[in-house]
Amino acid sequence: MPDRATEPTVALTLTAVADMQDSLLVAMNDLKRLEGLLDHATGNLLERFNTAISALQALHGDNAQTRQIGEALHLAVTELQFHDMASQLLVHTGKVLKGCAYKLAEESMELEEDELGVVETCLPERPNPVTQSEMDAGSIELF
Repeated sequence: MPDRATEPTVALTLTAVADMQDSLLVAMNDLKRLEGLLDHATGNLLERFNTAISALQALHGDNAQTRQIGEALHLAVTELQFHDMASQLLVHTGKVLKGCAYKLAEESMELEEDELGVVETCLPERPNPVTQSEMDAGSIELF
């Protein structure tokens, strides 16, 4: 670990640090709101798929065409895994932003006793919980 005395430094005013910290926390809250919106939209979408399958079976009975359409709708529900990946990325990014905000505070202001060690607990352990870039490949860290 490099000696702090030999590290290059950048002088920032306390106001600049506080503004950056506030901006990071606002971004983190926006991500949390986005996660809630995604949850709500995904829940509604799943409910509508289930309603469509039920209505299809009620109208046309259980035949090959109805089953084929039902299977297509079930495959569309599988695509909702995107929601899980997006939610994990939102949580991860929120942790990074929170860690950065606390790190700014730690480096520029005297921390109170209950704030000591908070940076380490806020920063995520892994650099990225979702390695998937498309629906057909990659991996997802499950909670």
